Amino acid sequence: MQQQHSLPDTRLTTSAAPGESIPVVPLRHPARLAIAVVLILLAAGAAWDVAVNQRYHWDVVVSYLFAPQIIAGAGLTVLLTVVSMAVGIGLGTVLAVMRLSANPILSTISRGYIWFFRGTPLLVQLIFWYNIAALYPVIAFGLPFGGPSLVLGSANVLISPLAAALLGLSLNEAAYMAEIIRGGIGSVDKGQYDAGRALGMNSGKLMRRVILPQAMRVVLPPTGNQVISMLKGTSLVSVLAISDLLYSAQIIYANNYQTIPLLIVASLWYLLMTTILSFFQTKLERRYGRGFDVAPRPTRRSKNQPKTRTA
Repeated sequence: MQQQHSLPDTRLTTSAAPGESIPVVPLRHPARLAIAVVLILLAAGAAWDVAVNQRYHWDVVVSYLFAPQIIAGAGLTVLLTVVSMAVGIGLGTVLAVMRLSANPILSTISRGYIWFFRGTPLLVQLIFWYNIAALYPVIAFGLPFGGPSLVLGSANVLISPLAAALLGLSLNEAAYMAEIIRGGIGSVDKGQYDAGRALGMNSGKLMRRVILPQAMRVVLPPTGNQVISMLKGTSLVSVLAISDLLYSAQIIYANNYQTIPLLIVASLWYLLMTTILSFFQTKLERRYGRGFDVAPRPTRRSKNQPKTRTA
């Protein structure tokens, strides 16, 4: 009769007392560590090459980093970003509500607006608004079909390069914000609508006090990305000869032929401003995300905790 050999029991056993948490021993990843070391070496080598390469002309970068023209250009870039985003968010909210409206006329108008401004390049829109006087020499508002109208003035005077830039950036941004806000409104549970109507709220009050505040948690992350994109997208207004950050740098290197150092100066300012915006975006996301936080990840085992043993 053959003797059967039993396999060793490899089940995990712990010495944790009742009520105590079981310590977790993290797995070792030698391949991941090796890849991290290689990437660190490559990044350090690239940083060293950039630091010691004299063709970057770091002395020129330092001398123009806080030049008055650069500071003024950075201020105008911030102004363009703030005004365009404020108008874009306000108009985008109206378009989102129109898009969700049961009125087919309002919904169709909103769809058409979003379709047009998202379907054409921003640069084309900026140039179009800059040359709007070729189509409408005089800016006037009034009744159609020959009715009385109010003449505001010449388009060449009213639509300055700065006004054309603000129009192009704001109207284009409103199309994207409309879709972002529409997605945020759609994320709110339908029971919230029923609860608001049960309290006697009309559609406007329900949207302002119940739906939009809850939609902020979903709207904020893509809106923060749009603000950063807008900050960088303002560089397109340089084609309209507006002295933003990039155009100011272009004016300087057109005179001294230090193209790369001045582009580095502009890039450093863009990086600084986007870093500040990212910081405030994170703060706002944490504020509106309270109550929806993901459970914290388990931390590494401390040295005083016993290891998990095998029999």
